[in-house]
Amino acid sequence: MRVFWLVLGVLCVALAMIGVILPLLPTVPFLLLAAFCFARSSERLHDWLLSHQVFGPMIIDWNTSGAIRPAAKKAATLSVAAVFGLSLMLGLANHILIIQAVTLGAVMIFIWTRPNG
Repeated sequence: MRVFWLVLGVLCVALAMIGVILPLLPTVPFLLLAAFCFARSSERLHDWLLSHQVFGPMIIDWNTSGAIRPAAKKAATLSVAAVFGLSLMLGLANHILIIQAVTLGAVMIFIWTRPNG
């Protein structure tokens, strides 16, 4: 099982790195999942991730208090607005826009009701 968790953790870090560049792919959820996987497979990689200068504080905030930093909340809001704006510009069907608006709205409510890190 350690190999499984290790491979899944490395895959999550790779997806998180891609998510840094692509606004549609979330970074932090993949890093949280990677930390979870590394905690079960590799103490060295888990420590590396938690001590990472950029990502470590976000993971620690979430693990200790379920907090999301205000800058991350703002970045998520801008990404969600950009995605929904793109959907509007592409002229997607109304039922798809409604589903997307409800889903993205729920995500925004979740994010903005978390404590600040």
